[in-house]
Formats: sequence, C-alpha cells, structure tokens
Amino acid sequence: MENVLRLPQLAWHGVRNLELTLPGRWKVEICNMRGEFRKPLSEAEIRYAIRNPSGCLPIRMMAKNSKQVVIIFDDIQRATRVSQIVPFVLEELAEAGIRDDQIRFIAATGCHAAMDRFDFVKKLGEDILKRFPVYSHNAFGNCVEAGITSRGTRVLVNAEVMACDFKIGIGSVVPHAFAGFGGGAKIILPGICHYETCLAFHRAGSRFASMHQGRATGIGLIEDNPLRMEMEEAAGMVGLNFKIDTIMNSYGETVAVYAGDLKHQYPEAIQDAREHYDTRQPENKDIVIANAFAKVAECESGLEVALPSIKKGGGEVVLIANAPEGHVAHYLAGTWGRSTRGSFQMRVALAPHVNRLIIYNEYPDLTLYDYFTNPEKVMILSRWEEVLALLEKAYPADAEVAVYPAADIQYSSINSGSKFLSFSESN
Repeated sequence: MENVLRLPQLAWHGVRNLELTLPGRWKVEICNMRGEFRKPLSEAEIRYAIRNPSGCLPIRMMAKNSKQVVIIFDDIQRATRVSQIVPFVLEELAEAGIRDDQIRFIAATGCHAAMDRFDFVKKLGEDILKRFPVYSHNAFGNCVEAGITSRGTRVLVNAEVMACDFKIGIGSVVPHAFAGFGGGAKIILPGICHYETCLAFHRAGSRFASMHQGRATGIGLIEDNPLRMEMEEAAGMVGLNFKIDTIMNSYGETVAVYAGDLKHQYPEAIQDAREHYDTRQPENKDIVIANAFAKVAECESGLEVALPSIKKGGGEVVLIANAPEGHVAHYLAGTWGRSTRGSFQMRVALAPHVNRLIIYNEYPDLTLYDYFTNPEKVMILSRWEEVLALLEKAYPADAEVAVYPAADIQYSSINSGSKFLSFSESN
C-alpha cells in the first residue's frame, strides 16, 4: 500500500490539500507542529479577544476623540486572515464615534512589491474595499523621520501613518529566520519604513550578530535580538496605539488572537507561539520533504526546520513550493537578474550532506536558483512523477522519510537560532 501525503496548499487561491504518494516500502514520519490540531477560533472568540485587550483600554475607549485612524495590516506574503479580525475592529471604532471617512488601511509591505486590488480583497474582503481606501506602503518615498534608534538607525516611516492620531496594527506571529518570530513591532519596522531605514536596520542586525558570533539573531530567538530591539524602538517612535496578532495552524486558520498594548500582548503571543509552532526534528533521515504554505513566496524559509533531519551521510531534500505568484519581489533581499541583486541578498547554504534539493513547483520560477549559494545542487521540477522517479532511483529499497507539512512556519525550540538562511551584503 502506498503512503499518501495530504499537504496544505494555495493559501490565497482556495485552500486545499495536495495529495502526493510515496512508496509503501518507505517508512514515513509526519512532523506536525505541536499545536497543529487546535480548534480554529469562532467569531465570538475573536470578538472577545479584541474587546478585552491586554495592557490597555479597549479601542472603543482609546480611540474616542481621534481625528484620523489608520489600520496597518501585514501583506499578501503572510497567511494572516485579516478579514476575520477587521469587522470587530470596525465595531470598536464605530462605538468610539469614528466615522468611515476617518479611516484608511495601509498594507505593511516593507520592501516587498506593492499589493494590487486582487490582493487587498483576499486579505480584507470585498466589503472593506467598498467602504474604505486601501493603500500599499511605498518604501521609496512618502516617508517622514520619526527618530533615531539607540543603534543609530534613522527611522523613516510612511507619512500617511504618521499623519493619523490613532494607529492599529494587525498581523500574525510565526517563526522568523532572523527576528526570532514575526508579528508585534515588525508591522512598523520594516513593514512601513523607507528602504534606507530597512537597509540600515539589517546592517545593524548583521553587525550585532557578528559581535556575538550569530547567537543573538535566529529562528526562535527573541531575547537580546538586535533586530527585535530595533523594531520595538521604531514602534515606540511611531506611536502604535493597538496591536493585534494571531497564531495560525498549517492551513492558515486562526487558533488564537492577542490584542492590546504591544508591550503586553506580544509577550503573551510569543509564549503561545513558542509552544504552538514547536516541532520535533527526527534525525538520520534519507529523505526530507518540506511543504511551504503560509510563506510560500519565500519558500526557502521552510528549509530551516527541515534540513537538520537529513542524515549526516547524505540525503535528499524536497521543497514543495506551489506559488502561483512566484517568489516574492523583495527590493532589499531579492534577486533582480543573474548578476543583479538587492543590497542584502538572502541565500541558503546547502550543507555537504544534502545530496540534492528538489524544488517541486507546479508554477515553475527559475529565479529560485538565485537563492542558493550552491545552485548546482538544486533542481526545479513541476511533475510529482519526475520527483518520485529521482527519489526511487536514489532509494530503490527502503528509505526513512520525514515530512514537515507547514515547514515555513515550524521550528524546533531545541535548535533555536539555527541558521541555514543568511544575509550577505551585495557589492
């Protein structure tokens, strides 16, 4: 009997399972995150979390007498179901006496490409687009200075945000390869900051990490993380009044909401996230399969949790990266040609014991080769039959297989701070 894998796919195109088969003679271990089977929150539970915040008064009381309100939300590269959150935020604002014409939405795209109306509808819902203006952040203009951090970063922030006297942020907390976890103040820096601020921010993080032999930054690391410190300083300068962060399962479903003052709600969210996304990493596997879903346009992030499972004698890695939009256009850390890169190139170094990385992508994107320091080890295939044929040729008899169903948002608390992704400054 064959082994059948059912893996979450297409976060913004009608979530569904991708069914893939592996030979029945192979021993397959599914490596779920610890909180995978938590029940998604009901509307009533989401409303309760927003109406009963941590560390501050509710929006309906805080926003009274505000003149202009901005709701900042994370962009299409994150699976946060913002549309589930927004109706209850708007209820609170209405109770505070805020009119629709006092409200606007801004997507915290950071140095990602701008979102279009199709993206806005996916994140917010059609009704929001009918009622409110929705904008993408511009990292190359329309920014004003908010201050200078203690590490010398000049914080240039979206001018529209700074023109508003009540600021709400909506995002999600998932593991992040450098900031430890996303969410919290990351909605401000880099979310709504100028390109030059983002560049200085990464340079400061790189300097600090070098001074501490890389122990300060990395997946799962929050304490003494210079990137996190920079973010929180920037959020204080901007005056973020209210933050909402969600925790999600492998299908992007909201299983927890933390709302309130950033200094109170974010530590609570982190405490939950550390346990929820934690994943046991089996060792000594012949084949490791890493499925990307929540951050599929940055699919290489799924290798952080997966690569330690490959046996030291050598093995095969399969990265499932079905992104109809292709890899995210990242002005700071992306690739813009075979010889042209962003100021900080993000790349993955495949260790010698990774015999080969097969990227299974039904929507081929050959620029993915540029995100690896040793692209000669990488193959991009769009048919599972071709992938399976290569794996069976390598392992015609038995094989030990580990499968990470949501690799791009899973991590191991035991191996916190592990680094397979790296930033390198381009010349």
